[in-house]
Amino acid sequence: QVQLVESGGGLVQAGGSLRLSCAASGSIFSINTMGWYRQAPGKQRELVAVITITSSGSTNYTDSVKGRFTISRDNAKNTVYLQMNNLKPGDTAVYYCNVRYGRSWYNLWGQGTQVTVSS
Repeated sequence: QVQLVESGGGLVQAGGSLRLSCAASGSIFSINTMGWYRQAPGKQRELVAVITITSSGSTNYTDSVKGRFTISRDNAKNTVYLQMNNLKPGDTAVYYCNVRYGRSWYNLWGQGTQVTVSS
């Protein structure tokens, strides 16, 4: 059974940095994209960043994190990272790893990791 194991969340002051990691354990085939979503209390889950599992590794970010967050991946390890710099209190949320795989673009979610940014 495939699982996504996340790590790297925590408490940080505004302006600080955190790095999230998400590794897919088990056998998973034909990954299309790996990405990060977040959900703040009382808000809907939103896409933060996504990267394609192709040689180009094209990326897409939500506007509020452009220039501060960087998504990267290690295809050999089925792992995706999110480097978060210059964190703001508005970045406080539970961050979820997401993998889309297979011809039908199945969804796989991690358990979530809490990121809290204090002012």
